[in-house]
Amino acid sequence: MHESKQANGFTLIEMLVVMAIIATLLTIVAPRYMHQTERAQEAVLRQDLSLMRDAIDKYYGDTGKYPADLDALVTGKYLRKLPVDPFTGSSGTWVAVMPDDPEQSGVFDVKSGASGKASDGTPYSEW
Repeated sequence: MHESKQANGFTLIEMLVVMAIIATLLTIVAPRYMHQTERAQEAVLRQDLSLMRDAIDKYYGDTGKYPADLDALVTGKYLRKLPVDPFTGSSGTWVAVMPDDPEQSGVFDVKSGASGKASDGTPYSEW
């Protein structure tokens, strides 16, 4: 009897087929993953804006005036710390909006300092 010796392992063709399958799957999954990441950042931004606006309202309700700046919300213990804008990566890029009433001063509203547009086409700076 003649025994043939067969090497254990994969051939180059088998490796190329596996790599092609992996590449095809990545082209399908990667765009969906990137879109989901952006949607998650948008949800965080909406939540952060809502949280800070609520803190501004509570500050106004307690003191009868708007906070001088966003840091007053932290020193007054309305927020533990200023949230980080998920698109700019900084807590210093929030844009403070002053009240329309000239007799009032302080921070009436807050907006994101991020450039770019959301998935619905609206600029982040208008949220």
